[in-house]
Amino acid sequence: MTGRYCSLAQQSAPAFTPGLTAERLGALIAGRAMWVNGTVLHYYFFDGAEDGSVIPVPGTGQSRRVSWVGAEEQRDVVRACFREWQDLGTGISFVEVGDRSEAELRIGFQVGDGSWSAVGKDCLQAGQQERTMNFGWDLTAPGERGTALHEIGHALGMLHEHQSPYAGIHWDDEAVYADLAGPPNFWSRETTFFNILRKLDPAEVNGSVWDPQSIMEYPFSGGLILEPEQFRAGLNPPGTLSPADKEFALRWYPPADLPRLPALEPFRSVPLRLAPGEQADFVIDPPETREYTVGTFGANDCVLVLFEERDDEPRYVAGRDDGGQPHNATMKARLVKGRRYYVRVRLYSAWGPGETAVMCW
Repeated sequence: MTGRYCSLAQQSAPAFTPGLTAERLGALIAGRAMWVNGTVLHYYFFDGAEDGSVIPVPGTGQSRRVSWVGAEEQRDVVRACFREWQDLGTGISFVEVGDRSEAELRIGFQVGDGSWSAVGKDCLQAGQQERTMNFGWDLTAPGERGTALHEIGHALGMLHEHQSPYAGIHWDDEAVYADLAGPPNFWSRETTFFNILRKLDPAEVNGSVWDPQSIMEYPFSGGLILEPEQFRAGLNPPGTLSPADKEFALRWYPPADLPRLPALEPFRSVPLRLAPGEQADFVIDPPETREYTVGTFGANDCVLVLFEERDDEPRYVAGRDDGGQPHNATMKARLVKGRRYYVRVRLYSAWGPGETAVMCW
């Protein structure tokens, strides 16, 4: 019998403009869920009596509320796992908040609903009353701390390692379907296919080789994997961050150096000499209070995000993603003299001749 597994929600494949080159399409797939580096992700634990799912009571015609509130010892495990990811020294940081309206990550502990998380920026599509992450079993039980590390990996944009096309796994499909249909998961064939058997696009995966030690790898009991031969008796990752996990996080989110950011001054264009996946960061100290426009120029696909510094922390103001579109990313925002703002531009790809640039005016 297999263990309890994370179950990602099935979503429609992202729609891209027809006719994109393979290079542009691959870059968009690889980076669509990733945050711009330097983002502070705020997390919130549901804690009210009204927080929960309303589910029907079989045979009664009535319903009841199932709580999303977790015990303090459960929250402490999740807090410790956020610290472990942050202690890698990435440019992403995590801050707990007591107001759900300030949180990008909203965490519940509904028992029986499985453990799962939105992947990267997908959490921004959820309403403020909705969870973006859930833990469906006791995280303090032996061996279960890895569940929290795993779900935070999803929140950073990582996907399941066993679904990598580089894994070379040959499954006994019917054995997998039968195993996941039983306890403790009780998955449908559709859920099992989406989370186990489906192969990811090469551009989506965490690296160019399979890492069976990854925190994003499931354990599997014997008889489910036919090849590679050494895993026929089972696959048992340690449930900790592997060297490749750490390398992935630091590659996408390298340490940020805010004090040395170049200035983005009104009406002065700054060239963007970036490779796919790279990011440029700028600071704006507005010379006057008014509405400004910030935008990119040239043949590029990018994500453009504006933050305001509050209490020594960059807080999200506005963002635009022009990936796969024929136009560039622009946004308007009222900037106040005496306050500091940060502009972050992450490039998917530059696909045409000529220089790309960013400017505020």
